[in-house]
Amino acid sequence: MKNSVKGIIGLSAALVVLGGGAAALLLTDPKDGGSSESESSETEQQIKILIHDDKTTGTDPETGADLKGVIKTVDVKNPTDEFHVVQKTSQTEESAATYTLDGYQDVVMNDSVIGTMANNANGLTSEAVVEENCTDLAKFGLETPVITVDIEYETGTKYRMFIGDEAPVGDVSYVMIDGVDTVFTVRNSALANYRKTLLDLVETTILKAPEEYPKVNSLRIKRADMKDDILLEYDEKSEESEYSGGTSSVHVMTEPTFAYLSVESSTEMVTGMFGLSADGIYAVHCSKSDIAEAGLKKPYCTVTMDCDDGNKYDLLLSEPFADGDGKSCYGMLKGGNVIFIIDAEKVKWVTVKPVDIASRIFIASYVWNIPELSVTCGKDEYAFEIERIDPDEEVEKLTAENFSVKLNGKEFDSERYRQFYSFLISAHAEDFALDEKKPKGEPMASLKFTDSFTGETYEFDFYEKSSMQALITANGESKFTISKSYVETLIENAENLDSDTEFKTTWK
Repeated sequence: MKNSVKGIIGLSAALVVLGGGAAALLLTDPKDGGSSESESSETEQQIKILIHDDKTTGTDPETGADLKGVIKTVDVKNPTDEFHVVQKTSQTEESAATYTLDGYQDVVMNDSVIGTMANNANGLTSEAVVEENCTDLAKFGLETPVITVDIEYETGTKYRMFIGDEAPVGDVSYVMIDGVDTVFTVRNSALANYRKTLLDLVETTILKAPEEYPKVNSLRIKRADMKDDILLEYDEKSEESEYSGGTSSVHVMTEPTFAYLSVESSTEMVTGMFGLSADGIYAVHCSKSDIAEAGLKKPYCTVTMDCDDGNKYDLLLSEPFADGDGKSCYGMLKGGNVIFIIDAEKVKWVTVKPVDIASRIFIASYVWNIPELSVTCGKDEYAFEIERIDPDEEVEKLTAENFSVKLNGKEFDSERYRQFYSFLISAHAEDFALDEKKPKGEPMASLKFTDSFTGETYEFDFYEKSSMQALITANGESKFTISKSYVETLIENAENLDSDTEFKTTWK
């Protein structure tokens, strides 16, 4: 037979073994078949086993499949790197062998990709015979092969595979086995991972997501552009009763100020380190100079997550830099040896502000947890006393009818009080105002109450800040800004407490 498989017309059932077990081919012989040339194109796609452990014989008693043997090592040399695939765990009756890279056992590698370098080689088949007795290897990129792959089985059987150029059609590449002067094509999907760089083989998941998340006791964000850290802490009271008030987030902000948290945005901050993935790798087995060059010797941002399972993680992040159409950061886990390249959108700790994750709700106590509440508007004070009629009534069944309310010492309709309180808690702050100076003079209105569940007393004063805004102080310290029209509506509703006028529930 000569240059091309196109001259092969018929099939034989014979298995021809070449070069001491180096390659087994199912070849065709025109004498054995009467197929026409038009039929031959349908029979060219033959199974040609290129790599097989010739010292392992027999079939699997359960599946009936031919036993391939177990590959011990795979050494790959390509234009960018050399790496040595070794067994991580040996084959057992229950599981196949697994593989990793020699010299990188201290790095979390993508073992599934690395494993394909052994698994794809074991029993590798070609798509077609291109040329037998080939003397002009250059035209296939095999005179100086792009990639060399050395394979050794546990039995000692060895192969050397050369990978050349990609063929112009068919999504295949040209391949030869050392000792066999035949050129084959092999599908690119079976060869793709031999072309990868070392950095392609490093696991890009920075911190694996556990099957069951631990409780995050706290998350601290320390950043070069912030005067104060942001500290989010688990709120133990959140699990004590659904009538505790607050928001549905189980964490609260305690630094730079106390604030309830928006569930959606705070969850991303608190647990976002789990499952965080990088877009690329900057350095493996990083040196001090690598760390300094990536801006991580003195990180722009440090995120510390402390979990109740005893684990504590510090994620070090560089200042975001332009990367293509977006921005990226360099990042690494403290004590780790890999520097990652991460899309800045995935690490919002580098840009988040306290107001971004805080709930705008600043009055969050459950209505019936308040035994006393007073509202002062100028010289007028409206003092409420709220008492539970039947202390043994189940909390889940409590309504306004279960409470007696007094306003300035006189009996007051408990349902009307509930409606007034609903207006109070409908207020949403517009922004934090932690550095604002408290205005001089008397506040437009003041609110004071004690929460029997938390045991805390809260005092809010509302000061005119501008024609459109008011400043809220909490226990004497500047805290939020809010629409001035809310305060004006509060004053108007307070003045109508002792009437039948419906409370206003909207404001500009």
